[in-house]
Amino acid sequence: MKVAEIKVIVQMMTDNDLTEFKIEAEEMHLCIKRGSERTIVTVPQAIAAAAPIAQAVVGTDAPEVDEDPKETIDSPIVGTFYRASSPESDSFVEIGTKVTPESVVCIIEAMKVMNEIKAEKSGTIKEILIDNAQAVEFGQPLFIIE
Repeated sequence: MKVAEIKVIVQMMTDNDLTEFKIEAEEMHLCIKRGSERTIVTVPQAIAAAAPIAQAVVGTDAPEVDEDPKETIDSPIVGTFYRASSPESDSFVEIGTKVTPESVVCIIEAMKVMNEIKAEKSGTIKEILIDNAQAVEFGQPLFIIE
């Protein structure tokens, strides 16, 4: 779903005084709730990622495949990464924080909409891969969890 489509949905919610909108499809879930000073859009991560495939070429070595792949929490959208809800607030998570699928781990701002990003899996945060207020791409790893 494109950001422009999400903006249209948010505008329709405002026009019709709706407080919640939810849509679920095979590869995408979108939940928008409003009613506070700002609209919050929650977009879970992609359901599955393709497994890497190593190919061997005659006369050369096959690429190495990490035998212990790290589990990551990836960005579901393009935007600006924030570790806390405001500059004065504590970060949502730190290294060593235990998370559940419903734990908010960061906010990604896209087109002036603050999107709470949930862990979508259980584990412990082992590494934070992005600095605060940095641009992120779709699918870019944000955290390593164990």
